[in-house]
Amino acid sequence: MRSLVFTVLVAFAVSSNIGCIIPAYSGDPNRRARQLVITSENLRMALEEWERFWLLDQPSHMSPFRTHGGIL
Repeated sequence: MRSLVFTVLVAFAVSSNIGCIIPAYSGDPNRRARQLVITSENLRMALEEWERFWLLDQPSHMSPFRTHGGIL
């Protein structure tokens, strides 16, 4: 009976919590804001790294003018 009650209490505690059981960020608003800024900067840097890996950050060598390509 005790294990059933314990199981129900644990299931209620897990289901009533929104998100993870262990919070990812601090409860202090100032510290949490600093942690969120660091996280967003890391995600921004990951996007830049992804573009650098696929060579998407290279300058375009295409001419802004249409060229004929033949002898005029």
